[in-house]
This record gives sequence, C-alpha cells and structure tokens, in this order.
Amino acid sequence: MSLVIRNLQRVIPIRRVPLRKKIEIARSILGVQKFDLAIICVDNKNIQHLNRIYREKNVPTDVLSFPFHENLKAGEFPQPAFPDDYNLGDIFLGVEYIFQQCKEDEDYNDILTVTATHGLCHLLGFTHSTEADWQKMHQKEKLVLDELNRRTGTRLQPLSRGLF
Repeated sequence: MSLVIRNLQRVIPIRRVPLRKKIEIARSILGVQKFDLAIICVDNKNIQHLNRIYREKNVPTDVLSFPFHENLKAGEFPQPAFPDDYNLGDIFLGVEYIFQQCKEDEDYNDILTVTATHGLCHLLGFTHSTEADWQKMHQKEKLVLDELNRRTGTRLQPLSRGLF
C-alpha cells in the first residue's frame, strides 16, 4: 500500500527519495508493506506543540508515532477487518530537532531513516517505558537496521541505544 512522506516545514531540507526507498525496505523487512503509512516532517515549533498536546511534554522531540491500531502488543501485526483498516498510522519526524541533535560524525539523512524506523516500531506496539520493553524494541530495531544495512550498504544503528 502507500507510503506518504509530507514535508510541512522549511527549516531543514529533506531528501524524500532516499528516505522513501529505505523506509519501503524497512516495511518489507517488518512484513507490513501492505499497510498505509504516513511520515510527516515538521519543525521544532510543531513537534513541540504535538508533544505538549499528546504527551504533556512542552519540549521539541525527534519522533512521535500515532498508531492506527492502538492496542497492539510488541511485534503483533494488525488484523484489519475492513480494507480501510490497512493503515499503520502516522509518524511525525521533528526534523529540525533531529538535525540539531546530530553529532559531527553522523549523517543527517541516515539519522532520519533510523528515527523513522524507530517510529515504525512504535506503530507495531513496541515501547521503551521499561527496561524490558526497551530490550525488545532495541532488538527489533537492530534486526531491521541490520537487514537494511545488508541490503543498502549503510551502517545504521538503533536509535534506542542509551534510553536505559
């Protein structure tokens, strides 16, 4: 199904084609390529606004995920009852925040891919609210990114390193 990437900010340039290619591969690795997915790129002001409303944290952040199927357990696949239910949800990338957090030796476009993959894992029920949950999420991200690296020649590492 479709992958929509919308750029709703003008602060940081976005290279949509490479991001789309890598996220399509990540969706394939996860086995969810039949589901619709939206990735929306926003600036610090808008990601902070969303973070304040939905997480009650009045600060910018790197990624917010809004799952269409809200009660999935980590690693479960959605079970659509109707054609319109073939939707994973929306991932908002705080691209300005991500750019500001990049270290000198990190490629911004690679970090966008890693962050979007992290958001994709959230849409599939993975969280990092406890150390045990973080371990599961980290393991899933590493599995996806290792296979993505194998297919694309990149050297991406999970975003969730160091959350616990």
